[in-house]
Order: sequence, then structure tokens, then C-alpha cells
Amino acid sequence: MTAQVRTAIEPSRGAHPSASNPSRVSRLAQLRAAPRRPGEASFFWYDTQFGSDAVKVLPGEYFVHDDDLLIMTTLGSCIAACLWDRERRIGGLNHFMLPEGAAGDGRYGSFAMELLINEMLRRGASRSALEAKVFGGAQVIAGMDTINVGERNTRFVLDYLQTERIPVVSRDVLDVHPRKVCFMPASGRVVVKRLRPSDPSVLLQQERTAAQRARPTASEGGSVELFVDVRQGRRA
Repeated sequence: MTAQVRTAIEPSRGAHPSASNPSRVSRLAQLRAAPRRPGEASFFWYDTQFGSDAVKVLPGEYFVHDDDLLIMTTLGSCIAACLWDRERRIGGLNHFMLPEGAAGDGRYGSFAMELLINEMLRRGASRSALEAKVFGGAQVIAGMDTINVGERNTRFVLDYLQTERIPVVSRDVLDVHPRKVCFMPASGRVVVKRLRPSDPSVLLQQERTAAQRARPTASEGGSVELFVDVRQGRRA
């Protein structure tokens, strides 16, 4: 795998760049005011770390766009599939928790993939031009070898994409590390940060809370993060 390491600074509270850029305010206002389809992510903000408007995708949600918006999610045992139309430059990301479950619930892989693909096609993507990058599936709880949800999720999404004949051009899955995933749909670029596996309680609580559709909180602080820029290649 070819990778580049990018050093970035978490956003800190201070003067918002929108204060001197009315068009930025207008764009975020438009994104927030746009009608949402069932399961479509709806938490938008300006991310100073990447210098981009951003949307947070919670478990059970997805988002598709064709502009320079940042689509972000955080994963433990969950999976995020990033789909990209390499010809029309349309991209989308979902976040599911288990392979199978209640019909019509985006927290389950079968419906989550259907939601994402259908929205990609509705936005003008061509199925024949789709490619995928897959992330997540970590074993974040020690001693769960017999019921490894991350492994089940990983196996499901790879089998699903193979059945749908959508090539997986890159993946960073399994292991014990939770991950922060940032997808740029206009370019198909993805950057990933592996988080510390030592204490998954915060991430697990976030997933439980997010699954109940609580609004996420914008990140704070001044910590330095190292992101791996995922190109053509794979990690497993």
C-alpha cells in the first residue's frame, strides 16, 4: 500500500472562518436546510483541521455528495463503505453496525449498502464505474473471539461488494484499532487515523448514543493527529 502521513491539528474554539466568509455560512446553511432522506446524515460544521465543510455520519446513516465536502465517521467494530464513481466523481459513505437485522434499518449492512448504492445511482452515478474502499471491523473488546462482530461485518461487506461486482480498491479492516475515517467525495481520497485500542469504552458509548440518533459534538482541543492517506492498495 502506498501511503502518505499527514499531520493535522484538531480544531480549537476561536474565530470561525465563516465570520469573514459569508459564502461559507450560506453553504452550510443550505446543507442544513436541505430536505433529508431517511437515514441521510444531517450534522454539518466547518472543520478547521481540513479547511472544509464537513458532515458526520452516525451508525445507521449515509451521505452522498459530488463536491469538496468532507464526509467523516468513527468506527469500532462497525463498517464504513466508501463508494466512488471514478468517471462522474460522485462519492458516498455509510456506517453500519451488524450484517443483518430489521428490514429498513440502516444500522444493518444489507439495508445500509442498498441505501448507499441507490442514492449514488439517484445522484447520477453509474454502477459500472463504482469502486469501493472499506474500513472498520476492529475487535475492540478483548475476549470476544467467539463472537467477533468486526470480523462478521468485514466478511459481509466484502462478500456483498463481490456479489455486486463492485471492486474493492483499498481497505483497512480488522485488527484491534478503532478508526477515524475522512472521505473526500469529489476526489475519492480517504484519510484514516487508527485510534488507541486500550480503552474502547468511549467509542462504544458513542456508538450506543449515536444509534439512538443523538447529535454528535464537534471535536475540541489542540492535539496532533497523524492520518494515513489511503490510495490504491489494501490493509488487512
